[in-house]
Amino acid sequence: MRMDHEIGFKEWQVVCDALAQGRQTVILRKGGIHEGREGFSFAHERFYLFPTRFHATSEQVKMGFEAAPLPEWQVGDEIVITHRVEVESAITLTDWQDVVALADQHIYTEKTVRERFDWEGKGMSRGSIHVAKVRVIALDEPWKFPYEARYGGCRSWIKLDPRP
Repeated sequence: MRMDHEIGFKEWQVVCDALAQGRQTVILRKGGIHEGREGFSFAHERFYLFPTRFHATSEQVKMGFEAAPLPEWQVGDEIVITHRVEVESAITLTDWQDVVALADQHIYTEKTVRERFDWEGKGMSRGSIHVAKVRVIALDEPWKFPYEARYGGCRSWIKLDPRP
């Protein structure tokens, strides 16, 4: 199925894997440094999972999930996208207990989620986090292409060239 827009959502490789395996069913996001003045939002209903390695460590995910600290992709490295996502619903939660109730739907540690929930800046107030309930769909064939500098930076959404 060809998507109208080729949009990538940057997420830790370990989270992409958990989503692909059905071990995670929600995406929690506060936003990146370069999200713009309005901050992060689930601006797209369909997107490709673009795996990243930057910032991820095993201390940030629950036991049983590996997140070895690796350097971020370098220009020319091969990116392999295996899944796309459809957002079923999205909401911004401001009650910590509502966030805690999602613990069995994601692989982040409570400490990691709490740090994101408490972060303030870039259009987001302290005590809030965006949550999207998602459906993850495997691509018929992996989509492979070289990493480019334009994919870098601390932001969630990236424009991808049309799929061949």
